[in-house]
Amino acid sequence: MKAAAVQMCSGLDVARNLETAGRLLRQAAEEGALFGVLPENFALLAWRELDKLAVAEDDGVGPIQQALAGWARDYRLTLVAGTLPLRVPGETRVAAASLVYGPDGERIGRYDKIHLFDVNVPDAAESHRESAGMVPGREVVVVTTPVGRVGVAVCYDLRFPELFRRMGAMGADFFAVSAAFTVPTGEAHWDVLLRARAVENLCHLVISAQVGDHENGRRTYGHSAVVDHWGRILAQQPAGVGYALAEIDLGRQAQVRREFPALEHRVLDRH
Repeated sequence: MKAAAVQMCSGLDVARNLETAGRLLRQAAEEGALFGVLPENFALLAWRELDKLAVAEDDGVGPIQQALAGWARDYRLTLVAGTLPLRVPGETRVAAASLVYGPDGERIGRYDKIHLFDVNVPDAAESHRESAGMVPGREVVVVTTPVGRVGVAVCYDLRFPELFRRMGAMGADFFAVSAAFTVPTGEAHWDVLLRARAVENLCHLVISAQVGDHENGRRTYGHSAVVDHWGRILAQQPAGVGYALAEIDLGRQAQVRREFPALEHRVLDRH
């Protein structure tokens, strides 16, 4: 099964961002992709977290969600759609929701980002407070799809191995991660984090990222990738808009798990 990790440089124009996302998904599908992942904030990389409320949609309704359903249906893709802002009743903040669609265009899952990026980046004049505009999610999500059971995570989640362990225990065949990593943290930790999450769970990982200089002044690291269960990077899009495309072999993954049963050898925190 071919999987595509789409890489974008999203800006302030939602229509333009959607045009880019749709074009890249179509191109990946034409190359044989059956599974696609869009990056975090694919529809809008706003000036401030609170600005997302202006384009936020109600759950299940709105032009961004209509576009996602249409792409999945038209390109026959199982699609994990980055994050988009969904309204939360009684809140001025939004949920950072990663929606999952089947190749018939029907929505089959939703994950709200659990770990919010409230940090001052060390050795950089960069500060982020996602909680100012986002409501954190509470539920770990693994979605049954036509291409396997997919564990869904977003960006800062990558630093929390217990989340991936939980998804593995829930039967995830592979992980889909959407991201918008900063350049300093990406240069320091990106490669080791995504490979570690794959290796320690003997599980493929498809990770889609933002890249480059954005209209809101942010710079993101890129390096979208498909990583196999042994930590090998099968495909990567280091810079520029595009996608990483590679074959995921879940049969070989299952064989390695039988031959190298590290997951069965766990002693601590088995549950």
